[in-house]
Amino acid sequence: MSEGLSVSIITVSFNSEATIRGTLESVRNQNYENIEHVVVDGASKDQTISIVNEYREGLGTVISEPDQGLYDAMNKGVSASTGDIIGILNSDDFFESDDVIAAVVKVFENHPEIDVVFGDVVFVEPKNLEKITRYYRSGHFRPWKLRFGWMPAHPATFVRTSAYKRVGMYRQDMRISADYEMFVRWLLVEKLRYEYLPRVLVRMRSGGVSTSGVKSSIRLNREIVRACRDNGVYTNILFVLSKIPFKLMELLRRPK
Repeated sequence: MSEGLSVSIITVSFNSEATIRGTLESVRNQNYENIEHVVVDGASKDQTISIVNEYREGLGTVISEPDQGLYDAMNKGVSASTGDIIGILNSDDFFESDDVIAAVVKVFENHPEIDVVFGDVVFVEPKNLEKITRYYRSGHFRPWKLRFGWMPAHPATFVRTSAYKRVGMYRQDMRISADYEMFVRWLLVEKLRYEYLPRVLVRMRSGGVSTSGVKSSIRLNREIVRACRDNGVYTNILFVLSKIPFKLMELLRRPK
């Protein structure tokens, strides 16, 4: 391994044969050498693991077994990671460019006092990865905005492993918003220091569980309220719903 901070990228998958190759290639193509890629698969029934095995030589830990859902799998990945920094890249996402990890590491190296770095995400059409449907910019984020339903883009967030050890794992009693609850703990409860990296780090295919349908939206907002209240942060559903007009603007915004 090369000198410098080590980075663990966790990829959670389940029946991801259509997309996981792009994710694996995206990590493999990074021009930063000190990367450990941890794959946590929920005992896929398709060819996902066969594809993962094609890349096995360059991977770190590979787990394939039944789990209790997305956040259980993420927790397994965190526990298996050995890097100084942890990022989570799901099996239908990929890095925007080959220098993403190098850029993230540079921020951590330039700011040794911080525990969290986050950037921007673009959503793309699943059948046309060049067509951007939404630009999720994290630059406007401030921790107090968590009370109003705002969070940085989780897929473009990198955290020191030591912070996970202090703050704990993702809650498994939330179906959609355990990442949100984690941001509440990181930035409002523990007040971890963070830095925003002003560039797109990840491309995501549209249609994830937290963005698909009215029922998911209702559950998402209820879990956001619960995430705040369980950590002693006051909010209510009206506070959280106030973000909707601004979220709609993301459909019109594009990276410069």
